[in-house]
Amino acid sequence: MNTLLTESPLSAGSLYRLLSGCVCPRPIAWVATQDKQGNANLAPFSFFNVASIDPPILAFSPLLDGSAQPKDTLRNLAEVQECVVHVGTEGLVDALNTTSASLPRHEDEFTLAGLEKATMPGVSVPRIAAAPVAFGCTLLEVKRFGDRPLAGSLVLAQIVSIHIDDTLWDGRHVNMAALQPIGRLAGSDYVRITDRFAIERPA
Repeated sequence: MNTLLTESPLSAGSLYRLLSGCVCPRPIAWVATQDKQGNANLAPFSFFNVASIDPPILAFSPLLDGSAQPKDTLRNLAEVQECVVHVGTEGLVDALNTTSASLPRHEDEFTLAGLEKATMPGVSVPRIAAAPVAFGCTLLEVKRFGDRPLAGSLVLAQIVSIHIDDTLWDGRHVNMAALQPIGRLAGSDYVRITDRFAIERPA
């Protein structure tokens, strides 16, 4: 297939299936936010990556739903400009999947998934107590790309605090075998990092 989208546009559903099936595997941001009343929200996003090292900035992109309505994550960030970004890991994948459910606003996904909260330095939003890695962030910017169903919003969040289990970080390297991060493919498929290879970069 060779398609010029200005001449033969694809539907949003087709674009979603094509892009999510080709741009993979994708790391998963498991994002905690809260509204101004203190109601917590927790949701996974696989459109996620590091945007900058110095300053340290994470980027993730929630999509509008099929009715062009924003996720609670975006609504909460408009009220409390903080979040905690966890890395999706195999040990908590069932809970992560549970928090992808569409719940009424103000219902707590921590409670739904049976996850204990812990305080996170530098922000008022709680982290997942059992998560091995968490980044406390303040909102830097939200770039919105439209108001149609499946339009994205690029969230840029600056890291102000870090939680990482002592068993995972020796001061120089992350123990990937212990972390067990997972990646998202298309549909219901995920990947592990158990099949890896290394290539030395040229000088």
